[in-house]
Amino acid sequence: MSDANLILLADIGGTNLRFALCESAEVPLRAGSVRRYRAAEHSSLGEAAAKYLDEVGARPPQAVFAIAGRVDAGEVRLTNLPWSVSAATVASQLGMDSVRVVNDFAAQSRSLPLLRGEDLEILGTPPAPELDGRRDRCVAVVGPGTGLGVGALLLRGGRAIVLETEGGHLSFAPGTDEEIAIFNELRRDYGRVSNERVICGSGLVNLYGAICALAGAPRRADTPERVMQAATDASDAQAVRAVDLFGEILGAIAGDLVLAYGAWDGVFLAGGLLDPLLPTLRRGGFRPRFDAKGRFTPTMKQIPTVAVRHPNPGLLGAAGIALDQRDGG
Repeated sequence: MSDANLILLADIGGTNLRFALCESAEVPLRAGSVRRYRAAEHSSLGEAAAKYLDEVGARPPQAVFAIAGRVDAGEVRLTNLPWSVSAATVASQLGMDSVRVVNDFAAQSRSLPLLRGEDLEILGTPPAPELDGRRDRCVAVVGPGTGLGVGALLLRGGRAIVLETEGGHLSFAPGTDEEIAIFNELRRDYGRVSNERVICGSGLVNLYGAICALAGAPRRADTPERVMQAATDASDAQAVRAVDLFGEILGAIAGDLVLAYGAWDGVFLAGGLLDPLLPTLRRGGFRPRFDAKGRFTPTMKQIPTVAVRHPNPGLLGAAGIALDQRDGG
């Protein structure tokens, strides 16, 4: 295939940079084209993209970059990485005709109709919704990683419409006495406590630290990976509680998104922390807290919660956005 028909894709988070090439609707991600880099090892998006293109030997004329931050007039300042990205500047650096930047969870949302059954795991009883465009739908997406991503997808008349949001920065609403005590601990450090202060990688460390402080116990773990490991091997009771509580609060937030967006067709979970969290989400308080919405509890019990197991949903969604743009969608 000629490079003139290729589209460069990127999924840019606070920790990892993922790139791929899109060929067509039939081949949204070219086989063997996906590469991942550590963000800390690169000075800018343009520099990382140029390295990728040199490695794969391609010169596509267009790009769609899904970036973890609020996009404003083709520019974005990443929330959890000290980069600012201008679509026009990167297009000039790479010699491209056009570069489009979108929020990373807009891409996560757009990926959903492109996923297959094997890419999904049901959490709870309700089955995953059909997103084939034959029925109008509204679903939400939430994903803990370096930060907390939130998006939504509307299917209207067979057309996919994504909502670019910063819903991860909504205020944290504690739902139990324990969570109120943790909220007060975190408020002393941060003033305002957002959902992202408790539900992301650093949020897990925040939860763990607050639980230790309340229990008068020493902090033995200082990274998300160490908290997770201490919980997995049950060597630290506070780490065990932090991971369990993380799943419970994530469930409460996911349920809130249903109410906020009218996402009556379901919530999809994604993000870099999803895989290590899945054992907790399957057995713990995630689904009970999702359901526990007072007068809406009977309704919530009918709403699907689905884990996205595809390895690169952000890239897949960026391909969907690129093809929509090419086709005038």
